[in-house]
Amino acid sequence: MKSLKEMLDIARRANTKTMAVVKAEDEDVLKAVKAASDLGLINGVLVGDKEKIEPILDKLEMERRNLEIIDEKDTVKAVTLAVEMAKKGEVQALMKGLIQTRDFLKGIVSGDKSLTGGRLLSHVAVFQVPHMEKLILVTDAAMNIAPDLPQKYQIMKNSLKVARSLGMERPKVAVLSAVEIVNPSIPSTMDAAILSKMAQRDRLDAIVDGPLALDNAVSKEACAHKGIDSPVGGDADILLVPELVSGNILYKSLVYFAKAKVAGVVVGAEVPVVLTSRADSDESKTYSIALSALIG
Repeated sequence: MKSLKEMLDIARRANTKTMAVVKAEDEDVLKAVKAASDLGLINGVLVGDKEKIEPILDKLEMERRNLEIIDEKDTVKAVTLAVEMAKKGEVQALMKGLIQTRDFLKGIVSGDKSLTGGRLLSHVAVFQVPHMEKLILVTDAAMNIAPDLPQKYQIMKNSLKVARSLGMERPKVAVLSAVEIVNPSIPSTMDAAILSKMAQRDRLDAIVDGPLALDNAVSKEACAHKGIDSPVGGDADILLVPELVSGNILYKSLVYFAKAKVAGVVVGAEVPVVLTSRADSDESKTYSIALSALIG
């Protein structure tokens, strides 16, 4: 896929998914749910305070035909209900509404109702960058603060699931650092080299190389100038960042400096999870829901 619009069109042709929105009494979130529902991407199950949800639906002139409202004012119980529906296969995705992220995720990962099975949750962002001819993934720029080597490996494997849902059959993963040479003084270069070897030994259906600096990951000219011979260099599909701070800076630089469009999803649970921010555009939120609908 070359654009998020193309991703959206493919999602529209797929089977409509059912998404549970936890604490759905949030106008910004319901705007995105309305847009996605109108496009035929999802049917919504709105879990929350019905007395607060109904007026928002009226204000937005939302069709009730493809919506179900479950009246549950208690935050913990609302998360539990949504998780139980996901466990039973009654919903195929979850979305955060008017609830703290930590409370939402706690309900997903803790207790005997956990949706993770001990797997690591990680965030994958899909960017449409102006002048680039394909979508590019960035992970993890939102959840894991300072992942260790095994966690980075799981973050990478989570991103491969998203890449394949976008039609990337053998995605190219650039394990990023500040330089392309292994330097014991820069731990992320050591991790990158080990991750590359781990992927090779495990025969992952991906091409993984690192350490690579950002320019070498996305620019063939930079590789040629530096004399770098890499199967990923200049053509990366996935950028695996060293830790959250650098990933967050890269994410926001793409949005605010490069004017990139973005969709994001949390993976690692039994169903994809949509976490949107009030700073996200309505378009971005709709793309995020479309992305979650594509992930099997």
